[in-house]
Amino acid sequence: MIATIQKEDEIYTAHYERHFHHSVEKVWSMLTDNELLQQWFTELQVVDLRKDGLIKFDMQDGTFIDMKILDFEPMQVLAFEWGKDSVRFELSPVSDGCRLVFIETLSSFTEHTIKDLAGWHVCLEVIETLLDGRTMASREDTWKVWYVKYKELLKTFL
Repeated sequence: MIATIQKEDEIYTAHYERHFHHSVEKVWSMLTDNELLQQWFTELQVVDLRKDGLIKFDMQDGTFIDMKILDFEPMQVLAFEWGKDSVRFELSPVSDGCRLVFIETLSSFTEHTIKDLAGWHVCLEVIETLLDGRTMASREDTWKVWYVKYKELLKTFL
């Protein structure tokens, strides 16, 4: 399902909601265990998992960007800086698995925003695919499909 975009007082939010047929613990591990995290977002590394802790983004050129953990509640919430913006994962148990709400807070929209939104969409699909024990034929091809859809969605904001 495509994200919903909302605007409030010059701040935009992109909301994604997913339902996984897996426990909160398994989904939480995908977000916080570096070995599992590397399977769906190779550039991210959890360094200090706590509020005001640290996640690093590997720029793939020998440099890293430090991203502060803004909110943290074990098995429930992980929020961290994302450039000048932020991202937030919220997990809650449901009868047959886990509900994940992902929110990206955006101070502005640029052409790169479309790439990021499509990228996060694919990341969430990859998490589900990995948890289900399946493989994705091509992340790049999947991203291209969602890029077109997010470009259309964001026409009114750009």
